[in-house]
Amino acid sequence: MEAEVDEDDGTFTNISLADDTVDSGSAALYTKQENELFIMNCDIDGDMENQVEMEEKTRLINQVLELQHTLEDLSARVDAVKEENLKLKSENQVLGQYIENLMSASSVFQTTDTKSKRK
Repeated sequence: MEAEVDEDDGTFTNISLADDTVDSGSAALYTKQENELFIMNCDIDGDMENQVEMEEKTRLINQVLELQHTLEDLSARVDAVKEENLKLKSENQVLGQYIENLMSASSVFQTTDTKSKRK
């Protein structure tokens, strides 16, 4: 294996990848059987990667669905609290009006004119 150096800038311009000592008939890297085993191993690795990816996707989908259900539950709870709040406000207004009416009807809570009592 030899490389030629460009004299102008000192960089390599050509690299031979073939081994010069090996004849061209025996230059195959793998036999057919070895190549098939390599492909099968790649398929198994690919299947394992696909399985891991599918498990990850399934986990993420389940997590998203769980979060969606949680959001729906929280939204329903917020709506229920809003309804309860409006109901309590209405009851408070009724009670406030009732208390005002009682106070105005009672002589204990009537405003007294301090000038008329001093005379």
